[in-house]
Amino acid sequence: MEQTKRINLHTLLGMHAAGEKITVLTCYDATFARVLDLAGVDVLLVGDSLGMVLGGMPTTLSVDMATMVYHTSCVARGARRPWLIADMPFGSYHESPAQAFTNAARLIQAGAQMVKVEGGEWVAPTIRFLVERGMPVCAHVGFTPQAVHALGGFRIQGKNDAAVQQLLRDAEAVAGAGAQMLVLELVPSPVTELLAARIGIPVIGIGAGSHCAGQVLVLHDMLGITQGPVPRFVRNFLHGATSIQEAVANYVAAVKARQFPDDTTHGY
Repeated sequence: MEQTKRINLHTLLGMHAAGEKITVLTCYDATFARVLDLAGVDVLLVGDSLGMVLGGMPTTLSVDMATMVYHTSCVARGARRPWLIADMPFGSYHESPAQAFTNAARLIQAGAQMVKVEGGEWVAPTIRFLVERGMPVCAHVGFTPQAVHALGGFRIQGKNDAAVQQLLRDAEAVAGAGAQMLVLELVPSPVTELLAARIGIPVIGIGAGSHCAGQVLVLHDMLGITQGPVPRFVRNFLHGATSIQEAVANYVAAVKARQFPDDTTHGY
């Protein structure tokens, strides 16, 4: 029987408290939103990764607000059950909290239930500004794709003591500002375990090992249809499945059963 009860923030926090893993996949259109919905995915992320996945761009940096609003509205029309998060694209929240609110409002009006911003201590005042005005916020630390040039490429973060301490400060700052979820990307598993124990909010990992409240992958990566290099932490769930919906359901089952990810593969 199809599950139709809408997942909300209270649901996700309850899952985290109960130790149930949260499943997340990127999604960019109504058709895939419906497939992922029927396969039981908890959270759909309209990621600015669409610039790379759909547009063939080398980074996420050229994605603008109009593009994010359009794809968010498409996904919202296709999804009935999952919680919907939309990325704030590069340049849409960096100038001021007021700028961030104006742009976040556009995504919420398009159908998002939460917005995601990248960055640590510096973005905490903006997160607080949004949360105080009724906007749920997911933070994103570790490797942050919008800072790819500053970080020197797609590199694992938290590889020395100073970097680990900065990651911890970043995570504590965004959680303290009111972020209700946190995406943690490209971080060694022992660092993830330490960080997750420091903050009370669900940590959603991507290339960050198994010590997370949930996992996220780029949809096209886990279906094995990405053109070009695929991150080492990705598994092709379409292999052996008879349909895309079955592949996604297998991903959901593997995450829920703690069979994916493992702690042996990191990086790109």
